[in-house]
Amino acid sequence: MSQPEPARRPADPCILALFGAGGDLTKRLLLPSLYNLLHAGLLPEQFAIVGVTYDPLSDDQFRAQMTENLKTFAGESVDAKLWERLIPRLYCVSGDFNDDGLYAKLAKKLEQADKDTGAGGNVLFYMATPPQFFGPIVQKLGKAGLTKEEKTTEEKEHWRRVVIEKPFGHDLASAQALNADIGRVLQETQIYRVDHYLGKETVQNILVFRFANGLFEPIWNRNAIDQVQITVAESIGIEGRGGYYDGAGALRDMMQNHLLSLLSLLAMEPPVSLAADSVRDEKTKVLHAIKTLRPEDVLTQVARGQYGAGTAQGKPVPAYRAAKDVNPNSNTETFAALKLEIDTWRWADVPFYLRTGKCLPLRTTEIAVQFKPAPAGPFADVPALNAVPNWLVLRIQPDEGIYLQFGAKIPGPTIEVGAVEMDFAYRDYFGAEPRTGYETLLYDAMIGDQTLFQRADTVNAGWSVVQPILDVWAALPARDFPNYAPGTWGPPDADALPARDGRRWREIPVEPPPKGKKS
Repeated sequence: MSQPEPARRPADPCILALFGAGGDLTKRLLLPSLYNLLHAGLLPEQFAIVGVTYDPLSDDQFRAQMTENLKTFAGESVDAKLWERLIPRLYCVSGDFNDDGLYAKLAKKLEQADKDTGAGGNVLFYMATPPQFFGPIVQKLGKAGLTKEEKTTEEKEHWRRVVIEKPFGHDLASAQALNADIGRVLQETQIYRVDHYLGKETVQNILVFRFANGLFEPIWNRNAIDQVQITVAESIGIEGRGGYYDGAGALRDMMQNHLLSLLSLLAMEPPVSLAADSVRDEKTKVLHAIKTLRPEDVLTQVARGQYGAGTAQGKPVPAYRAAKDVNPNSNTETFAALKLEIDTWRWADVPFYLRTGKCLPLRTTEIAVQFKPAPAGPFADVPALNAVPNWLVLRIQPDEGIYLQFGAKIPGPTIEVGAVEMDFAYRDYFGAEPRTGYETLLYDAMIGDQTLFQRADTVNAGWSVVQPILDVWAALPARDFPNYAPGTWGPPDADALPARDGRRWREIPVEPPPKGKKS
């Protein structure tokens, strides 16, 4: 998240060394995002991509493959002439990620690409690979001398940075071990741990919304806020990812990173500045301030679920246990919900309810903040007023924007109160839907801005929040799986979390209401 400036400059000259260049992440997200940066004039002229693949490909074969993938996943929006300018700067090396010989070939290819483009020795290594390769690749890069930052001239030092995708670890111990392993090769300033949710416009807008507007910060605390709900819902199942997902589950796959990242941005104290470490310091403090869940708390403040067979959106859905590469007796959760509390002055006694899952009624990500009702006054005797809670909703996806619900008088001779809304959508005000989010992350990594990337202590703090849950679940496997039907909002235990506090989940409309209509 670069500092505010009149116009963004092109990124620093560099070579992108892309491990997993033939994989799904590259095809669907990284390649279209790189093209969008090219189209926006944000890629430097001195730029090249060196793809690192397992299957043997020549430079020409790799160029043809990348061009075909771009056409498939970016569609008709591609300017062929613009893309043709980048094609000669696409290179490829192939081999086994665990083979020292691959890194010798990579060093030669980087040298060739640098000579051809004048990138000044700057290299951004991107790991779009399965997580088991993160540590070994970094170790091999270090052994080959490819991560060393040296002065290329008397005044200038070239940089070497490494972008690592999620998941970062499988639990607290493995995350700490991975941090230690890569820390023996890289400085923290060289490491960019991705949480792609932080690249989304609405997520970045949380900082602006809170700290650039005098309207909200004075009431952003326990005195005015009753509860916070964070929902990350997916309407699809695991979509062929059974091998990965059955070893992860909703808590590891989504809760530990994405939802806790959203919570920390929403609840953090004002940073001293927008410098990366100032923002990341405050986010990490929030995670450390979350009350540790005791084993007995896990039984009452956490819900888990797994979808069975059923029908969703008019189509039959097989049970999770029937999916390819999933254990037919699997106890992996496809739904998780938590109640968390933050032990600070600002948030004392304000519950944070988080939920995420597969095969839910719709695909949506939102942060919903409910404000406390108005104190007794002239409208104390108007019953309907209590039925109109004040909700402020930050929609992260798919229809990115901000929604505010409040009470207003219904036209007529008597005092009746109804719910009305103010709705801001990015596409209406700025003329285009926000991009994938990877454009921002790639650009920031190229200019050396780590604000939107996870620091080692932040990753460890996130795992510390969920580790007590993992420990209890390991000791007490679920006995009621599957326990929710596709197309529903999870198991009954999820509804019980807010119900125990006299609250309930916000009703999220499955279809967005027409403009001017109440939801």
